[in-house]
Amino acid sequence: MEASSPVSTPEIVFFDLETTVPNKAGQRFWVLEFGAIIVCPRKLVELDSYSTLIRPKDLSAVALKSGRCDGITREAVANAPAFEEVADKIFTILNGRIWAGHNIQRFDCVRIKEAFAEIGRPAPMPVGMFDSLGVLTEKFGRRAGNMKMATLAAYFGLGQQKHRSLEDARMNLEVLKHCAAVLFVESSLPSVMNGKWHNPSTVVTRSRSNGKLLCREENSRKSPPTTLGYQRAVPYTRGRLGEV
Repeated sequence: MEASSPVSTPEIVFFDLETTVPNKAGQRFWVLEFGAIIVCPRKLVELDSYSTLIRPKDLSAVALKSGRCDGITREAVANAPAFEEVADKIFTILNGRIWAGHNIQRFDCVRIKEAFAEIGRPAPMPVGMFDSLGVLTEKFGRRAGNMKMATLAAYFGLGQQKHRSLEDARMNLEVLKHCAAVLFVESSLPSVMNGKWHNPSTVVTRSRSNGKLLCREENSRKSPPTTLGYQRAVPYTRGRLGEV
């Protein structure tokens, strides 16, 4: 009897959109850039990447000069492909994978759906979603500040957020890795990390006397043995409205 092949886990796609920011009532968001990295769910290593600037139908909605050092200007997107020209590629990257990103549930996912609806095509669908804004707010807390990506990156010394889609997607993954490492240490050594561990501790050691092993007690500064535990992450999403 043949053994059944293992069920493959869907890949994770971390993605990010850069858009115009409406400053008047009734104005809409226009997608200016899409960037994504495809990640192995078991090793969290990048397998592939894609990014593209996108020319909106209304170029006048794009600022002539960006307020950010690496921001997107009208000149930068003037000769970029329209959304319908890159829709097939974006659909292939997103559809049937686990979607991940910072505040994607309330912002990026909505913009993707709007963009596909505008060209009369069904939007890609995820098989799962991981919104790091909600997860980190619940699990990591506000120790890092306001939970914006730029603030989290600064907290871990990962550099300045570029506000460019591909770079921000990669930064998102690195922030998650750092947060996960901190939470793992804290859950594995709760008494140490919470300042409840008292030294010195009494341990039993061995010494030789006349060829025999004798046991004696002594005070030691060495750490007592600890059991490394692992707690399975519980998916949780809670997003923001606006840009983080």
